[in-house]
Amino acid sequence: MNYHLTQIPQRTTRPRTYGLTMINDKGLSVMEARNLVSGAGPHVDLVKLAFGTPLLSGGLQEKIRIFQDAGIPVYFGGLLFEAYVVRNQFDDFLGLLKEYNISYIEISDGSIDIPHAEKCRYIEKLARYGTVLSEVGSKDKDREHVTPPYQWIKLMQAELGAGAEYIVAEARETGTVGLYRNSGEVREGLVQEILTKIPAEKILWEAPQKDQQLYFLTLIGANANLGNISPTEVIALEAMRIGLRGDTFDLFRDK
Repeated sequence: MNYHLTQIPQRTTRPRTYGLTMINDKGLSVMEARNLVSGAGPHVDLVKLAFGTPLLSGGLQEKIRIFQDAGIPVYFGGLLFEAYVVRNQFDDFLGLLKEYNISYIEISDGSIDIPHAEKCRYIEKLARYGTVLSEVGSKDKDREHVTPPYQWIKLMQAELGAGAEYIVAEARETGTVGLYRNSGEVREGLVQEILTKIPAEKILWEAPQKDQQLYFLTLIGANANLGNISPTEVIALEAMRIGLRGDTFDLFRDK
Protein backbone atom coordinates (compact mmCIF):
# COMPACT_ATOMS: atom_id res chain seq x y z
CA MET A 1 0.00 0.00 0.00
CA ASN A 2 1.11 3.56 -0.71
CA TYR A 3 -0.27 5.21 2.42
CA HIS A 4 0.22 5.56 6.17
CA LEU A 5 -3.24 6.62 7.27
CA THR A 6 -4.99 5.70 10.50
CA GLN A 7 -8.62 4.64 10.73
CA ILE A 8 -8.41 2.44 7.65
CA PRO A 9 -10.48 -0.77 7.92
CA GLN A 10 -8.50 -3.98 8.12
CA ARG A 11 -8.63 -5.84 4.82
CA THR A 12 -8.13 -9.57 4.59
CA THR A 13 -4.85 -10.56 2.96
CA ARG A 14 -4.27 -12.71 -0.09
CA PRO A 15 -4.89 -15.49 -0.64
CA ARG A 16 -8.25 -14.40 0.75
CA THR A 17 -11.10 -16.68 1.70
CA TYR A 18 -13.42 -13.68 2.04
CA GLY A 19 -13.25 -10.01 1.15
CA LEU A 20 -12.96 -11.21 -2.43
CA THR A 21 -12.99 -9.10 -5.58
CA MET A 22 -13.94 -11.08 -8.67
CA ILE A 23 -13.48 -9.40 -12.03
CA ASN A 24 -15.57 -10.13 -15.10
CA ASP A 25 -13.23 -10.65 -18.06
CA LYS A 26 -15.27 -10.33 -21.25
CA GLY A 27 -12.30 -10.76 -23.56
CA LEU A 28 -9.17 -9.07 -22.22
CA SER A 29 -6.12 -9.48 -24.44
CA VAL A 30 -2.88 -10.97 -23.16
CA MET A 31 -1.41 -7.46 -22.92
CA GLU A 32 -4.44 -6.16 -21.05
CA ALA A 33 -4.15 -9.06 -18.61
CA ARG A 34 -0.49 -8.15 -17.99
CA ASN A 35 -1.44 -4.51 -17.45
CA LEU A 36 -4.21 -5.47 -15.03
CA VAL A 37 -1.86 -7.61 -12.95
CA SER A 38 0.77 -4.87 -13.00
CA GLY A 39 -1.58 -2.10 -11.93
CA ALA A 40 -4.13 -3.84 -9.73
CA GLY A 41 -3.00 -7.43 -9.19
CA PRO A 42 -2.93 -7.34 -5.36
CA HIS A 43 -6.60 -6.33 -5.34
CA VAL A 44 -7.88 -9.06 -7.70
CA ASP A 45 -8.81 -12.39 -6.14
CA LEU A 46 -10.67 -14.19 -8.92
CA VAL A 47 -11.00 -13.78 -12.67
CA LYS A 48 -14.14 -15.05 -14.39
CA LEU A 49 -13.84 -15.57 -18.13
CA ALA A 50 -17.37 -14.51 -18.97
CA PHE A 51 -19.96 -16.62 -20.80
CA GLY A 52 -18.48 -18.18 -23.98
CA THR A 53 -15.51 -15.83 -24.38
CA PRO A 54 -12.81 -18.43 -23.50
CA LEU A 55 -13.61 -20.36 -26.69
CA LEU A 56 -13.10 -17.21 -28.79
CA SER A 57 -10.11 -15.56 -27.11
CA GLY A 58 -6.66 -15.56 -28.67
CA GLY A 59 -3.74 -16.39 -26.41
CA LEU A 60 -6.03 -17.98 -23.84
CA GLN A 61 -3.41 -20.28 -22.34
CA GLU A 62 -0.94 -17.40 -21.95
CA LYS A 63 -3.55 -15.11 -20.42
CA ILE A 64 -4.62 -17.73 -17.89
CA ARG A 65 -0.99 -18.34 -16.98
CA ILE A 66 -0.41 -14.60 -16.38
CA PHE A 67 -3.19 -14.55 -13.80
CA GLN A 68 -2.26 -17.86 -12.22
CA ASP A 69 1.42 -16.88 -11.94
CA ALA A 70 0.21 -13.81 -10.02
CA GLY A 71 -1.69 -16.05 -7.61
CA ILE A 72 -5.09 -15.20 -9.10
CA PRO A 73 -7.38 -18.18 -9.82
CA VAL A 74 -9.21 -18.13 -13.15
CA TYR A 75 -12.47 -19.87 -13.95
CA PHE A 76 -14.92 -20.22 -16.81
CA GLY A 77 -18.30 -18.50 -16.45
CA GLY A 78 -21.18 -20.83 -15.66
CA LEU A 79 -22.73 -20.46 -19.10
CA LEU A 80 -19.85 -22.48 -20.56
CA PHE A 81 -20.62 -25.31 -18.13
CA GLU A 82 -24.24 -25.14 -19.30
CA ALA A 83 -23.24 -25.14 -22.96
CA TYR A 84 -21.34 -28.40 -22.52
CA VAL A 85 -24.00 -30.05 -20.32
CA VAL A 86 -26.89 -29.27 -22.67
CA ARG A 87 -24.91 -30.93 -25.50
CA ASN A 88 -24.16 -34.01 -23.38
CA GLN A 89 -20.45 -33.12 -23.40
CA PHE A 90 -19.76 -33.01 -19.67
CA ASP A 91 -16.65 -35.15 -20.06
CA ASP A 92 -15.36 -32.69 -22.65
CA PHE A 93 -15.92 -29.90 -20.11
CA LEU A 94 -13.78 -31.81 -17.62
CA GLY A 95 -11.15 -32.13 -20.33
CA LEU A 96 -11.22 -28.37 -20.88
CA LEU A 97 -10.63 -27.76 -17.17
CA LYS A 98 -7.64 -30.10 -17.21
CA GLU A 99 -6.24 -28.66 -20.43
CA TYR A 100 -6.09 -25.15 -18.98
CA ASN A 101 -5.29 -26.19 -15.40
CA ILE A 102 -8.50 -24.66 -14.09
CA SER A 103 -9.25 -25.57 -10.48
CA TYR A 104 -12.09 -23.11 -9.80
CA ILE A 105 -15.39 -24.11 -11.39
CA GLU A 106 -18.66 -22.20 -11.68
CA ILE A 107 -21.92 -24.12 -11.98
CA SER A 108 -25.11 -22.36 -13.05
CA ASP A 109 -28.51 -23.12 -14.52
CA GLY A 110 -29.55 -19.75 -15.90
CA SER A 111 -29.81 -20.77 -19.55
CA ILE A 112 -30.87 -24.42 -19.26
CA ASP A 113 -33.56 -26.14 -17.25
CA ILE A 114 -32.00 -28.65 -14.90
CA PRO A 115 -33.59 -30.25 -11.83
CA HIS A 116 -32.00 -28.91 -8.67
CA ALA A 117 -31.09 -32.41 -7.48
CA GLU A 118 -29.16 -32.90 -10.71
CA LYS A 119 -27.41 -29.57 -10.29
CA CYS A 120 -26.33 -30.67 -6.81
CA ARG A 121 -24.97 -33.91 -8.26
CA TYR A 122 -22.82 -31.88 -10.66
CA ILE A 123 -21.59 -29.85 -7.69
CA GLU A 124 -20.65 -33.06 -5.88
CA LYS A 125 -18.77 -34.35 -8.94
CA LEU A 126 -16.91 -31.13 -9.63
CA ALA A 127 -16.01 -30.54 -5.99
CA ARG A 128 -13.68 -33.53 -6.41
CA TYR A 129 -11.80 -31.58 -9.08
CA GLY A 130 -11.54 -28.19 -7.42
CA THR A 131 -13.29 -25.26 -5.78
CA VAL A 132 -16.91 -24.92 -6.84
CA LEU A 133 -18.80 -21.64 -7.09
CA SER A 134 -22.50 -22.27 -7.56
CA GLU A 135 -24.77 -19.59 -8.91
CA VAL A 136 -28.23 -18.94 -7.47
CA GLY A 137 -30.81 -16.44 -8.67
CA SER A 138 -30.48 -16.50 -12.45
CA LYS A 139 -34.05 -17.73 -12.83
CA ASP A 140 -35.23 -14.38 -11.45
CA LYS A 141 -34.70 -12.81 -14.85
CA ASP A 142 -38.32 -13.84 -15.37
CA ARG A 143 -40.06 -11.05 -13.45
CA GLU A 144 -43.34 -12.95 -13.34
CA HIS A 145 -41.78 -15.76 -11.29
CA VAL A 146 -39.49 -14.05 -8.78
CA THR A 147 -38.00 -16.57 -6.36
CA PRO A 148 -39.02 -15.82 -2.76
CA PRO A 149 -36.27 -15.40 -0.14
CA TYR A 150 -36.96 -18.72 1.60
CA GLN A 151 -36.37 -20.50 -1.71
CA TRP A 152 -33.07 -18.67 -2.30
CA ILE A 153 -31.99 -19.82 1.17
CA LYS A 154 -33.10 -23.41 0.54
CA LEU A 155 -31.17 -23.55 -2.74
CA MET A 156 -28.06 -22.00 -1.20
CA GLN A 157 -28.07 -24.37 1.75
CA ALA A 158 -28.45 -27.40 -0.51
CA GLU A 159 -25.65 -26.31 -2.83
CA LEU A 160 -23.26 -25.56 0.02
CA GLY A 161 -24.18 -28.97 1.43
CA ALA A 162 -23.38 -30.59 -1.92
CA GLY A 163 -19.85 -29.19 -1.82
CA ALA A 164 -19.94 -25.64 -3.21
CA GLU A 165 -17.33 -23.45 -1.53
CA TYR A 166 -19.14 -20.23 -2.45
CA ILE A 167 -22.61 -19.27 -3.60
CA VAL A 168 -22.66 -16.68 -6.36
CA ALA A 169 -25.71 -14.45 -5.88
CA GLU A 170 -26.76 -13.66 -9.42
CA ALA A 171 -26.99 -10.22 -11.01
CA ARG A 172 -25.59 -10.83 -14.48
CA GLU A 173 -23.26 -8.28 -16.03
CA THR A 174 -25.99 -5.62 -16.06
CA GLY A 175 -26.90 -5.80 -12.38
CA THR A 176 -30.63 -5.85 -13.18
CA VAL A 177 -31.74 -9.42 -12.37
CA GLY A 178 -31.62 -11.76 -9.40
CA LEU A 179 -30.54 -9.62 -6.45
CA TYR A 180 -31.74 -6.46 -8.16
CA ARG A 181 -34.82 -4.89 -9.66
CA ASN A 182 -34.92 -3.73 -13.28
CA SER A 183 -33.63 -0.36 -12.14
CA GLY A 184 -30.55 -1.91 -10.50
CA GLU A 185 -31.96 -1.23 -7.01
CA VAL A 186 -31.03 -3.86 -4.44
CA ARG A 187 -33.79 -6.18 -3.23
CA GLU A 188 -32.85 -5.32 0.34
CA GLY A 189 -35.37 -7.57 2.05
CA LEU A 190 -34.07 -10.54 0.06
CA VAL A 191 -30.43 -9.82 0.92
CA GLN A 192 -31.09 -9.29 4.61
CA GLU A 193 -33.18 -12.45 4.88
CA ILE A 194 -30.48 -14.50 3.15
CA LEU A 195 -27.94 -13.21 5.67
CA THR A 196 -30.01 -14.56 8.57
CA LYS A 197 -29.23 -18.11 7.37
CA ILE A 198 -26.16 -18.01 5.11
CA PRO A 199 -22.77 -16.64 6.28
CA ALA A 200 -21.71 -13.56 4.34
CA GLU A 201 -18.26 -15.11 3.89
CA LYS A 202 -19.84 -17.83 1.73
CA ILE A 203 -21.68 -15.51 -0.65
CA LEU A 204 -20.11 -13.77 -3.64
CA TRP A 205 -22.47 -10.91 -4.44
CA GLU A 206 -22.46 -9.93 -8.10
CA ALA A 207 -22.43 -6.14 -7.96
CA PRO A 208 -21.35 -4.52 -11.24
CA GLN A 209 -22.78 -1.09 -10.40
CA LYS A 210 -21.15 1.33 -7.94
CA ASP A 211 -24.31 1.86 -5.87
CA GLN A 212 -24.66 -1.91 -5.51
CA GLN A 213 -21.07 -2.22 -4.31
CA LEU A 214 -21.66 0.61 -1.83
CA TYR A 215 -24.76 -1.14 -0.48
CA PHE A 216 -22.85 -4.33 0.41
CA LEU A 217 -19.84 -2.48 1.82
CA THR A 218 -22.18 -0.49 4.05
CA LEU A 219 -24.16 -3.57 5.09
CA ILE A 220 -21.35 -6.12 5.52
CA GLY A 221 -18.18 -4.04 5.75
CA ALA A 222 -14.93 -3.61 3.85
CA ASN A 223 -14.57 -7.37 3.37
CA ALA A 224 -17.79 -8.10 1.54
CA ASN A 225 -17.26 -10.55 -1.34
CA LEU A 226 -18.05 -8.66 -4.57
CA GLY A 227 -18.15 -9.96 -8.12
CA ASN A 228 -18.68 -8.99 -11.75
CA ILE A 229 -16.38 -6.02 -11.27
CA SER A 230 -15.05 -4.40 -14.43
CA PRO A 231 -11.27 -4.72 -14.79
CA THR A 232 -11.09 -0.93 -15.09
CA GLU A 233 -12.85 -0.47 -11.71
CA VAL A 234 -10.67 -2.65 -9.45
CA ILE A 235 -8.64 0.17 -7.88
CA ALA A 236 -11.74 2.37 -7.54
CA LEU A 237 -13.53 -0.45 -5.71
CA GLU A 238 -10.58 -1.05 -3.39
CA ALA A 239 -10.52 2.67 -2.58
CA MET A 240 -14.22 2.50 -1.75
CA ARG A 241 -13.63 -0.60 0.43
CA ILE A 242 -11.24 1.30 2.70
CA GLY A 243 -12.94 4.69 2.87
CA LEU A 244 -10.79 6.50 0.33
CA ARG A 245 -13.64 7.40 -2.00
CA GLY A 246 -16.31 9.99 -1.38
CA ASP A 247 -19.09 7.43 -1.04
CA THR A 248 -17.42 5.72 1.95
CA PHE A 249 -15.24 8.56 3.27
CA ASP A 250 -17.00 8.61 6.66
CA LEU A 251 -18.07 4.98 6.74
CA PHE A 252 -15.08 3.51 8.58
CA ARG A 253 -13.64 6.65 10.19
CA ASP A 254 -14.03 7.30 13.92
CA LYS A 255 -16.38 10.21 14.39
